[in-house]
Amino acid sequence: MKKWVFLFLLAGFSFSATAQNEDSSWFANNYYKIERMVPMRDGIRLFTAFYIPKDSAARHPFLMTRTPYSCAPYGENKFSGLWRSYRMAYLKEKYIIVTQDVRGRYMSEGVFADVRPFNKNKKTKKDIDEASDTYDAIAWMLKNIPGNNGKVGVLGTSYPGFYATEAALSGHPALKAVSPQAPVTDWFIGDDFHHNGAFFALDGFSFYSSFGKPHPVPTKDYGPGFSTPIKDNYQFYLQAGAVKNLAAMIGDSIKFWHEMYKHPTYDAWWQARNARVGLYNVQPAMLYVGGLFDAEDCFGAWNCYKATRKQSPATNTKIVMGPWFHGQWSGEGSYMGNVRFASNTSAWYQQTMEVPFFNYYLKGIGNADTISQANIFFTGENSWKKLPQWPPANIENKALYFHAGGKLSFDKPVVKTAAFTEYTSDPAHPVPYADGVHEGRTREYMTDDQRFASRRPDVLSFETDTLTEELTLAGPVLADLMTSITTTDADFVVKVIDVFPDDFKYDPSLKGNGKDYPMGGYHMLVRAEIMRGKFRNSYENPEPFAPDKITEVKYALPDVAHTFKKGHRLMIQVQSTWFPLADRNPQKFINIYTANDSDFQKASIKIYHDGVNASAVILPVLK
Repeated sequence: MKKWVFLFLLAGFSFSATAQNEDSSWFANNYYKIERMVPMRDGIRLFTAFYIPKDSAARHPFLMTRTPYSCAPYGENKFSGLWRSYRMAYLKEKYIIVTQDVRGRYMSEGVFADVRPFNKNKKTKKDIDEASDTYDAIAWMLKNIPGNNGKVGVLGTSYPGFYATEAALSGHPALKAVSPQAPVTDWFIGDDFHHNGAFFALDGFSFYSSFGKPHPVPTKDYGPGFSTPIKDNYQFYLQAGAVKNLAAMIGDSIKFWHEMYKHPTYDAWWQARNARVGLYNVQPAMLYVGGLFDAEDCFGAWNCYKATRKQSPATNTKIVMGPWFHGQWSGEGSYMGNVRFASNTSAWYQQTMEVPFFNYYLKGIGNADTISQANIFFTGENSWKKLPQWPPANIENKALYFHAGGKLSFDKPVVKTAAFTEYTSDPAHPVPYADGVHEGRTREYMTDDQRFASRRPDVLSFETDTLTEELTLAGPVLADLMTSITTTDADFVVKVIDVFPDDFKYDPSLKGNGKDYPMGGYHMLVRAEIMRGKFRNSYENPEPFAPDKITEVKYALPDVAHTFKKGHRLMIQVQSTWFPLADRNPQKFINIYTANDSDFQKASIKIYHDGVNASAVILPVLK
């Protein structure tokens, strides 16, 4: 969701100085740029930059990105750094490249609305949404930009991915292909601001203190955000205390922040901002793209793909998921943090998925049938699988049960008396989400070594025996905890971890991050997710826990595509704080947005593992 991602996508990774000079000169010699204020149906004008091929011998398709992060650089003599990235391929194919500041952002007129709800019942010119703005922009471009071939594609990553999703709902017949990449989809359930109702304060506060600044008139510069006086984010957020104190720090002018505080449950306000609600009768071909290890929008690509397949079955819908952080598919994809993938997965995607997708639908080049329904990279075995559907048909959901002594087994416990493992969750000493000291939120935590967490008394670790054969997971993991707590609310974090053999080393020929981290016994985080306990049965109607009463907490973790190799072990960790990634639960049934510092209390939490109350994770095992 961050602005740097959009700028990263525009600029890409740098080549050598010689290649840069050659490509930048080619761009300048073969393209010209114009900037226009494009009128919408209600009279508002949106700032739009066009990079147009000088070649007039043929007609060219549009490739458009709509963004809240600026069309910079502004000025018809100033060119974007597209030539620095793989998107040079689109320039060589002579696409008309379009970027547009969305309504109310940067140089566009109008009033900005975060994740503006889709309006399927537009009746007058005043009834606008992002789909109608896309429709109007396309209609204007077709009429006013010379040399176009009448075909349009839209793509975008993160927040621009949301606008790509909404573009697909525009209904304009010229829109032939859309690729929402890590699209913002549902800020209460799985993206950026909340996961399963738990507030992601670290991402939200660092991003929105700048992004949310009001700008009633067009501007080229939004200025800096809030500068934290303490550069250790764990310490800063701990000293900040209750989340209502963050609202005081961010100030009264940040509208969405305060609106969010007024909606502590998944009410109609949040539901209208779920991008999946409009994914019916989608006309263009769709290519959803995301990262298995995307710390910001791991949820969106998986779930928009599934929603489109279910709600719009006639749509040509495909998905690519690689082993990437947020936007990494546009750069180097050989490693993520300390984990190596044995190939440049991003280059493979660029060359065999995205560029051929748009070339086929917008230029009639090649054959899109080479892109399978689901194109998924499986970590662990480090290979791509092209699958006819996702999740695959040949999976078996198998319960992996917790046992006494920190054991995991596919055999259900048989002990008849109550058996449990207990820990104390203390909001005053929360479990950090990552080892070490950090100012910003790390992206590498998604594959980081979890040995630091294993050493905490408030983190439970359950582990299989050494695997004697490979175990491949393909789909969502379900956490199914049988628990009792001494208070009326708590959070639950479940982690799926690959424990490497003690003598494990990467082949030195495999490209990595250059840090030579000791990989023997590495605890690779494969997937983790949090559930705010009071939402265990309903996001709309939270319920308190009855103290000391055994209660089921069952929820899904984002989809997994990973092979646990022979000789490895599978570990599950359970904890109740994940700080400051997620805000602290006072462990009292209360509106957490209005909680006071005095409301926070310790809770004793039991995870049961007996024949009657058998906690487990349900794994999608590929047969």
